[in-house]
Amino acid sequence: MKLENEHIVDTETPKGTLKQQDGFTLIEVLIALTIFAVGLLAIAAMQTSAIRMNATGNQLTELSTVGIHKFEELMSLPVTNAQLAVGGPWTDPAPPPGYTVSWTVVQDAFSANTRRITLTVSGNGKTLRIRSLRCQSL
Repeated sequence: MKLENEHIVDTETPKGTLKQQDGFTLIEVLIALTIFAVGLLAIAAMQTSAIRMNATGNQLTELSTVGIHKFEELMSLPVTNAQLAVGGPWTDPAPPPGYTVSWTVVQDAFSANTRRITLTVSGNGKTLRIRSLRCQSL
């Protein structure tokens, strides 16, 4: 006898049709992992490059600090001081460890009271040059 509210559910798949499955195939997973690995390698290369650039920036900052310190010392001297005598190159007798500091002084062609100073700081494979004019105040 058949009841009115009775529902028959067929759980078997009909012959000739495949059941649709959700998920990833092995090939899709391997391709995704390859793309992920290439991205990680690019990020690692970028990180090492950033570390190298930071080290270079640190070296240039140290050179600038040493150079500006000596430059300010020279600029505070009177034009008649022996360290500002025309000629050179003069060298700093006690530079910071690992650095060499030298400068040349040239008398300006237009004024006898003006000196053209070129300061050179070397260290850690880098070189910095600072050029300026030093005038005697009247």
